[in-house]
Amino acid sequence: MNIVNKLTVRHLKENKRRTLVTIIGVIISVAMVMAVATLGVSFMDLLQRQSIATDGEWHVQYENVDSDQIEAIESDESTKTLVLANDVGYAKLDEAKNESKPYLFIKEYNAQGFKNFPIEISEGRLPQEDNEIVLSEEVAGNAKVKHGIGDQLTLNVGERQMKGVERPFSQNDPLQTDVEGISESLENENTRTYTIVGTIKRPTWEPAWAPGYTAISYVDQSFMNSKDTVDAVVVLDKVKRSLYEHAETLAKQNNIENVSFNDELLRYYGVTDNDNLLTTLLLLTGIIMSVIIIGSVALIYNAFAISVSERSRHLGMLASVGATKRQKQTSVFFEGAIIGLISIPIGILAGFAGIAATFMFINSFIEGALGGTEKLQVVVTPLSILVACGISIITIFISSYMPARKASKVSAIDAIRQTQDIKLSGKTVKTSKLIRKLFGIEAEIGLKNLKRNKRRYQVTVFSLVISIILFLSVSYFTSNLEKSLELSQQNINFDIQVWGSGADEGDLEPYTRLKNVTKSSIVKELNVNTYVARDAIPQALEENVQQDESILKDGKYPYYTVIHGLDEQSFQDYAKKVGVDAEKLKGSDNPTGIVIENISYMDQETGQFKETKSIKTQIGESIDLYKMNYETEEETLMNKVEVSALTDEVPMGVNTAGIGGIDVIVSKETMNQLIDKDVQEDVQEDVQAYLYMNSSDPMETQEAIEDEKGTNLNVYNVVQSRQRDKQMILFMSVFTYGFISLISLISIANIFNTISTSISLRKREFAMLKSVGMTPKGFNKMMNYESIFYGMKAILYGIPISIAIMFLMYLSFRSTFVYGFTLPWMSLLFVIIAIFIIVGSAMFYSIKKLEKNNIVDTLKQENV
Repeated sequence: MNIVNKLTVRHLKENKRRTLVTIIGVIISVAMVMAVATLGVSFMDLLQRQSIATDGEWHVQYENVDSDQIEAIESDESTKTLVLANDVGYAKLDEAKNESKPYLFIKEYNAQGFKNFPIEISEGRLPQEDNEIVLSEEVAGNAKVKHGIGDQLTLNVGERQMKGVERPFSQNDPLQTDVEGISESLENENTRTYTIVGTIKRPTWEPAWAPGYTAISYVDQSFMNSKDTVDAVVVLDKVKRSLYEHAETLAKQNNIENVSFNDELLRYYGVTDNDNLLTTLLLLTGIIMSVIIIGSVALIYNAFAISVSERSRHLGMLASVGATKRQKQTSVFFEGAIIGLISIPIGILAGFAGIAATFMFINSFIEGALGGTEKLQVVVTPLSILVACGISIITIFISSYMPARKASKVSAIDAIRQTQDIKLSGKTVKTSKLIRKLFGIEAEIGLKNLKRNKRRYQVTVFSLVISIILFLSVSYFTSNLEKSLELSQQNINFDIQVWGSGADEGDLEPYTRLKNVTKSSIVKELNVNTYVARDAIPQALEENVQQDESILKDGKYPYYTVIHGLDEQSFQDYAKKVGVDAEKLKGSDNPTGIVIENISYMDQETGQFKETKSIKTQIGESIDLYKMNYETEEETLMNKVEVSALTDEVPMGVNTAGIGGIDVIVSKETMNQLIDKDVQEDVQEDVQAYLYMNSSDPMETQEAIEDEKGTNLNVYNVVQSRQRDKQMILFMSVFTYGFISLISLISIANIFNTISTSISLRKREFAMLKSVGMTPKGFNKMMNYESIFYGMKAILYGIPISIAIMFLMYLSFRSTFVYGFTLPWMSLLFVIIAIFIIVGSAMFYSIKKLEKNNIVDTLKQENV
């Protein structure tokens, strides 16, 4: 080690406080990068495990393949694991007590399939031969059909078919019924005999409304003949974007007609065949990582810049005894290397520990909220560590390079006299006379101080600006992630739906009093038509008109309208939430309703999720309602409804119309007013009643309904879909608020570090002001004005830059999700208030530490 480096080490040891502050600043920066990288990787890992736990682990599925094609798939270089699966079909379950589930649904897997798909044995064992079977425990529990292990089961297995429908029905299709009962039948039946070897818990992939209880048998490739076909489900060796093209090519080479992909799981690996979504992800990742890296550079740069400012006299003394520019530069780089060697390992461990502690805290909440799903686990990959180290090394180099250049250029005399930071002229410190008149001499002195210490002032303002940009950018990013999630999710707000042909409110009302029902709503729906003036349709429909004006009828655009009539209590609650008087709406002579103004839909051509107004209308305008006679194809004006309110609130059970449709929410009384006329008796036949419920135990409530309901009622339990939506929203919220909290803490630490250090370096300046007669009250007043000037300058720069970054993010989101750009006014207000509070607190904290200093001793003090 040469003499200059030895002196650098000695200086670091002698200035322990400054060294410690610099190390802490670098540790915070490294921890931030590490925490963000770990948070992102861990979050994606959670979503991957959640998807696997629910739907099984697979990436590509080749449908209806024979033994030769299976061999080609298995020998493919990209195939890691091959699962054979086969939907055998449905068999009538004799003596089943649940009329909504009269079947067994038989599915086959090979041995690998039992490992890759979530199949949980509750009694016995899994099948090992093709004549063995395991039944869902719901067969005994829900259907009340008892079978023991070892029993023989002879079944006629076929496809669910119905006249007029070309395709066979699947587990995703509920039992097809009409007023007279079951109207579907089993076709193409063949007889199979199985030995029951065990029972399994109800599989997570079985929809609650599925008409068949799951039964699983075994498929063995070695016993397949040339005519037998199954589905080949593949787990890939490496998940990369080229898998889509590779799978399609492999299918084409082997004459395989249908290939499907596990899009949900692949999306969580960061792989998608949707170019728009991929573009969105890449752009957003680039923007947010750029903001974080800039924040890290700012944090470390501030620490090094202030350190070099303190060392200026020390470097000048080195220059005075013969140190060259290169040696002074090397001294600063050497200091950066030492601090990096100490800080980077600690920062990585701190980032890891912080995320681990956060996950421990929130895992109990996730488990309680979702009833024991997958937990967040800290996942650290070699790549995330390398990224954190690489970014930290680069930022330390950049942060030390500028101060090193500056140190090499300062002359020995200027450095020893410490005049390089303050170059004064009358023009430099000139302030407006208005400042003094409005705020007094203390404000004028405070402003002159900032101008006189321009370098430190700029460093502090820069730190504040970076903090504003970090918080607002991340806040906007995460809020838009949530908005995008809302657009892409089904937004199901109920657990159970009950309906049936010819069913009315009286048939459905008794089920609202069932045990475990926490909320219910009976909704009558009527589908009618209307025509909307061209200037009232959204832009997406205007584009259709420009392409083909024949769409218009008498200059108006044809719309479909859904009238939703809520029961008394539901309408009262909904009107209160919307902010209108329910009694006024019900008491009007003319029918009035609430129009759902904003809707979201997926553009089939572009694959984009878009948000738009359903119709451009005003309160007080009327919507004409036309009823179509499908026999004569004639439309008649049945009534009109007045728009009493416009809202984004969606009532329980209502699924908003797509583009070209309107949803009108009315009371039960208004619904009767619309349809209860002699000339509209045929309209009443088209009104369909639905019951929507939330339950503390949806499965038990479903069973209770099925035990009591008539044959013309259907039960649709969406608890699984609803649970998945809840999981996604909860996981996104954890990611969102964890990210914002992390950035907020780092920003506050950055501001406190910068301001407290800046104040500490001005001890002699403050001592001089006090020595010439400035009172403690005047001093505090001066510092308060300095805080205001800091905050105003930071806001003046920070908010416009943040808005520009937000708009770039908005443009990135538009590749997949289309909605209007709106400023986060609450976040902007919060930032403005928070900046002044944080700056004021940092000033107060720093000044309190200086109060005990003796004026004479402080004036003598040198920063060496």
